[in-house]
Amino acid sequence: MQVEADPVDARVLHGGAIIREIQASRIDFLMSVPDLFTSEGLLRPLTREWTPRMIRVAREDEGVGIAAALSYCGKRALSLIQYTGFLDSINALRAVGVDYKMPICLMVGLLGHEGGVPPRQSPRYGVRIIEPILEAMGVASHVIDHDGDLAKIAPAIDDAYTRSWPVVFLIARKPVSA
Repeated sequence: MQVEADPVDARVLHGGAIIREIQASRIDFLMSVPDLFTSEGLLRPLTREWTPRMIRVAREDEGVGIAAALSYCGKRALSLIQYTGFLDSINALRAVGVDYKMPICLMVGLLGHEGGVPPRQSPRYGVRIIEPILEAMGVASHVIDHDGDLAKIAPAIDDAYTRSWPVVFLIARKPVSA
């Protein structure tokens, strides 16, 4: 009897699979600050797609404000940022997402983080503190470490827009192309 291999490789996160989940989530606009961690496997391929439409921003907190404005127009948005920029934009997330109850969706690359290790166990202080900060704010977060985690994206984005509340996806492994 031959046993089939598990289709989910716990060591791989494919950028193309993330893009398909973003598109399945009906995201209309993607805000981005160039991000070394996700550039090759995710950001660069996204620039070749027709949807979602790419908006380049200079600062991560600009993406928070733009996402809020787009939600008033019935458009869905996602910001693709690095964890250092997330830490810089916490006050914008607090004010716009939490205080004003807006569906701010962030996909945060954990630059320098080792896949397969929970973010709370990272040797990088900035990575280690993200989940506790989000918990203190009452913001849901989802660790995306391999392709098997991608099924979390669409339901979480739907929930963010239904409840009008922020959600954060922590990209714990560098996405690969294809």
